[in-house]
Amino acid sequence: MFNLFAAFKKDRIWDFDGGIHPPEMKEQSSGVPLRTAPLPDIFIIPLQQHLGPEGELIVQVGDAVLKGQPLTVGRGRTLPVHAPTSGTVIAIKPHITAHPSGLAELCVMIRPDGDDRWCERTPLVDYRQAPASEIVARIHQAGIAGLGGAGFPTASKLQGGAHGVETLILNAAECEPYITADDRLMQEHADQILQGTEILRHLLQPKTTLIGIEDNKPQAIAALELALREHPHIALRVIPTKYPSGGAKQLTKILTGKEVPHGKHSSAIGVLMQNVGTAFAIKRAIIDGEPLIERVVTLTGDALSQPGNLWARIGTPVEHLLAFAGFQPQPQQMVVMGGPLMGFTLPALNVPIVKISNCLLAPTVDEMAPQEPEQSCIRCGLCVDACPAGLLPQQLYWFSRGQEHDKARNHNLFDCIECGACAYVCPSNIPLVQYYRQEKAEIKAIDQEAARAAEAKARYEAKLARMEREKLAREQRHKKAAVKLTDDDQSAVQAALTRVRSNSTAAEGSAPGGQEPDNSAVIAAREARKALARERKAQQQTDAAAPAVTEAAAPQQE
Repeated sequence: MFNLFAAFKKDRIWDFDGGIHPPEMKEQSSGVPLRTAPLPDIFIIPLQQHLGPEGELIVQVGDAVLKGQPLTVGRGRTLPVHAPTSGTVIAIKPHITAHPSGLAELCVMIRPDGDDRWCERTPLVDYRQAPASEIVARIHQAGIAGLGGAGFPTASKLQGGAHGVETLILNAAECEPYITADDRLMQEHADQILQGTEILRHLLQPKTTLIGIEDNKPQAIAALELALREHPHIALRVIPTKYPSGGAKQLTKILTGKEVPHGKHSSAIGVLMQNVGTAFAIKRAIIDGEPLIERVVTLTGDALSQPGNLWARIGTPVEHLLAFAGFQPQPQQMVVMGGPLMGFTLPALNVPIVKISNCLLAPTVDEMAPQEPEQSCIRCGLCVDACPAGLLPQQLYWFSRGQEHDKARNHNLFDCIECGACAYVCPSNIPLVQYYRQEKAEIKAIDQEAARAAEAKARYEAKLARMEREKLAREQRHKKAAVKLTDDDQSAVQAALTRVRSNSTAAEGSAPGGQEPDNSAVIAAREARKALARERKAQQQTDAAAPAVTEAAAPQQE
């Protein structure tokens, strides 16, 4: 009975609260074999394609570069970017990138030479004999970030979870409608994904390794089951299709039954998750010695005559890929990067593909109608039922609109994963996620301003302490420099003054008989007066220094 219960628990899956079942719309692209996009005329490589600061440039305009050559230096959470092909750097300047704001970011522009020549590659022949630090360093220098959409540096994630990982999860859910990049990658390269998974297992030494995949991907499931015959320590879990089961916290709950604590990541409960595309990139970086310079991108939508999945080089302009897929723009045509729920409309089509670009959706107006006008909230509560994070979207909406930042924070706004389920079910067509994103940005700006104010206060207090130390040191120097007359000096002064008074009645002029007058008394008196003057001056400087320092140290009053 106990063994039966253990076996049941071993294969068990759980469910998460909320979620929705939108039309999947994956058939347009999932059945088409992977194709390779041709090289564009110009590559546009943004320096920042991950969560973290951009790297330091190590190329200049006019430099010849090879495929896979680093363009920036990566340190800490800064990831390097690499040349996607061989060619010449023709410009380094701001260019609009794939972001809802449409703001320009610094980019390296490369004109291909057509040779597609690799730089020197250094594969790791036997990674099992290499120290973990070397493997993590190679992953970092390959520029690998989470390809599931978050863009967090993979090496930093591995270092942070290097100890205490009990369960390693490969996220193969790919739950958002239209997107099939991971699906197609698993169908054609399941063995390489598992090789990357074995590298992760070698680094983390987890007790359990699971692959979570939705049941709407039968071809990918079959490919994984076939490849898993040589990997008995990796288990495949087929889960029901429900959006957003691919969220990190949601998939963790489905596969382990554990809840990620508020404000924490899955590593807090001994779980580390990686996307299957990231595992594939790790295999290429370690075993093949190739940095991340291309990824699979889904091109789909009724405005494309040849939808499917492409191997696209990082930095390829979106318009180049759309043309390759037979883009037929319609009136009021929009192009979405990402899926219909979590993606965003591109501000222009000359933006480049980056590391986290997994889908380009080009729908017709009939396929995806424009957003209906926003109406007033009717307090129906459908958003609460749909929220997979257990939040109160209606309350967060009111707090966001009213700029009640503390209340929004206290109602766990930052636990929102921006999946869009609440906006999908809203009968009033309220773009709830947009309100939440704006509120998050405002709260972060307030926190940054508070941090800057605290830093300025600390600097001011340190300045006051330094000025006080300098004041005390200056007083000590003045005391040491002050002229103090000894008893002998005082006696000499008095004797000189007595002689001056006794000779005050003497005749002026030269001494009789041509002798020089005796001026010793006058000289002594003069020296005595100088000594007294120096003492008074030193004392005055000491007295004047204290109030001046106090006045300078006191904060200015408005």
